[in-house]
Amino acid sequence: MPHIEGDLRSPQGARFAIIASRWNPRITDTLVAAARKTFADNGVDEDMVDVIRVPGAWEIPLAAARIAAAGEHAAVVALGCVVRGDTRHYEQVADGCSDGLMRVALDSGVPVCNGVLAVERFEDAEARAGGSHGNKGEEAALVALEMSHLLEQLP
Repeated sequence: MPHIEGDLRSPQGARFAIIASRWNPRITDTLVAAARKTFADNGVDEDMVDVIRVPGAWEIPLAAARIAAAGEHAAVVALGCVVRGDTRHYEQVADGCSDGLMRVALDSGVPVCNGVLAVERFEDAEARAGGSHGNKGEEAALVALEMSHLLEQLP
């Protein structure tokens, strides 16, 4: 098999979905803005990017499954922010969301790009939402572009 690799060209007519949690809006709104800008900067028309808001990270995989099953999107970008608290709830939500997103991708064959932050402190989230560690919304959108292009080339 020859060397096959995706790049940042959006497939012709590709539609993308951003599914974002409303929880921790100071972080998630910044992630969404960066993802939208990344799509636009890479030639994706604004009207080809659907933004779906859900209550929290726990709800993202269900919305992603519905979007993927409809077959209208080349990739899904999942964005949220889960901050560790004093209970086990953090692990349940962060792990459940991550596992659910992977399941949607594998079951549907649609790339689901995980930009859901699972952090120890709110400051860690700020660092990953435009701070010293970049913006994970931008990174997830770049992965969506690359994976949608790559899958067009695979048998």
